[in-house]
Amino acid sequence: MVPQRRIVVLYTLAACAIAPGVCRAQGPTIGPAHLLEPGSMASSLGPTPGAGANPFGNAPGAGAMVLSGRPGPSTPHLPSQVLIPPTMAPVGRGISAPRKLPITKVPVYGPLELPDAAETEGPADGLSLDAAIERLVRQNLDLRAKAVNIPLARADVLTAGLRANPILYADGQLVPYGRYNRSRAGGPTQYDLDISHPFDLTGKRQARTRVAESTVSVLEAQFQDAVRLQIDNLYTAFIDVLAARETIRYAEASVAGLDRVLDITRLLYRRADARRPDVDRIRVLGEAAALSLDEAQETLRHTRRVLAALLNVPPAQADALEVRGLIGDEAPEPPDLDELVRLAQASRPDLAAYRLGLGLADADERLARANRFGDVYLLYQPYTFQNLQPFGLKSATSFALGATVPLPVYHRNQGGIERAQLNVDQTRMELAGWEHRVAAEVTHAAREYAMSRAVVRELERIGLPAARSMRGDTLRLYTSGELDALAFLKAQRDYNELARQYRDALLRHRRSMLSLNTAVGLRILP
Repeated sequence: MVPQRRIVVLYTLAACAIAPGVCRAQGPTIGPAHLLEPGSMASSLGPTPGAGANPFGNAPGAGAMVLSGRPGPSTPHLPSQVLIPPTMAPVGRGISAPRKLPITKVPVYGPLELPDAAETEGPADGLSLDAAIERLVRQNLDLRAKAVNIPLARADVLTAGLRANPILYADGQLVPYGRYNRSRAGGPTQYDLDISHPFDLTGKRQARTRVAESTVSVLEAQFQDAVRLQIDNLYTAFIDVLAARETIRYAEASVAGLDRVLDITRLLYRRADARRPDVDRIRVLGEAAALSLDEAQETLRHTRRVLAALLNVPPAQADALEVRGLIGDEAPEPPDLDELVRLAQASRPDLAAYRLGLGLADADERLARANRFGDVYLLYQPYTFQNLQPFGLKSATSFALGATVPLPVYHRNQGGIERAQLNVDQTRMELAGWEHRVAAEVTHAAREYAMSRAVVRELERIGLPAARSMRGDTLRLYTSGELDALAFLKAQRDYNELARQYRDALLRHRRSMLSLNTAVGLRILP
């Protein structure tokens, strides 16, 4: 027989635990749920396409109190949600796009001159674009951090597939304050031990698992899109390094050319064919070219550090980072626009994420329908002890079986089902809108490529030969004393401006080639 005093103490402690009151303790040190911080259990990334319904939602009536207070077979006096695995998915899970890297501005002041030598690829052991892409995928810290969301989602698959735990429950009923007797009849005191086990008859666990597995598929596609966009950032950083390196060549050619012009001007000054201010003007222009060269060299160091950060190269090695590549376009023309759009529709991972998101929305709807009915609880009470000693009788033991079936009279998850259906329609519309957006991006990138290529070809065909011829004729006239310094400097400025325009046109076209790769989602141009 269980001592009655111990039972009274247990009931007193339970009553104190559930009684309302004031609890004095340290308040939460973590901010609200919508202000997620690094390291929190919830994901701080973007939304998951198709996850607008109620993923891993519990059955109707979850959280309701299962009550029973009569002697004999009973059910636990516990909230029913303790019987259900904690399978609520983190809200807002999804892998967001990396922050777009801004283009580094090359020096905008100082004269530039077209170099006599052709552009070179750089050191033979320099980092090529292909090698940089391979290292980015393996070493970029932002991508490695985002990739953790995929095993996190796989852990959710494991959680979603968990079965509900049975409950072992013991109680004592009709325990008197004191003792029962003939003048104070009651009882008999009864002690029960029972086991309650929930049974999922509508496939909620399987539906939760399908939602979790669909979420993993969406996250994998989103991660591939994050890789695509981070490669686009790599394109920007890599071309920035090439642009700074090429600007140094232009600036060095300008410094060398102006040094020769300064020597010619000094010779003309000694022959009285030029004046002292003419010498000063050429010297000032040469100093501006030297400053432009210094700025281009500092820009090269900066762009190397940006590229090194993307590739997770140690800062101490950033200044020594050499790249191997060309700015000039030596690639064949890409496919026509219709073929590019078709390739993008088939290969863009963000589109794949939305298509998989539609499957996730369908899985959410099936889960909402499975949640129309709650679990059935089977109760097995192997031991019931009735204390009949106060009545002078022999105590009795017995067993019991029972079942608790929720009746879907009012709550059949109607709102959740309607929400899930609307989410399917919403995701389908978002997919159609994203397909239009992808087609527009590819069209814009293809037109930018065609236009920038035409500008470069036109400059190479007409502008550059005319500029070189004009500069050579002007320099000969200036050297012979037939042209004064002001006229020469005006012609020099026109030549420097065309050199700058040609450099900018080359850079714009090279960027357009790589932007077309990003828009299509495939490496169609080197």
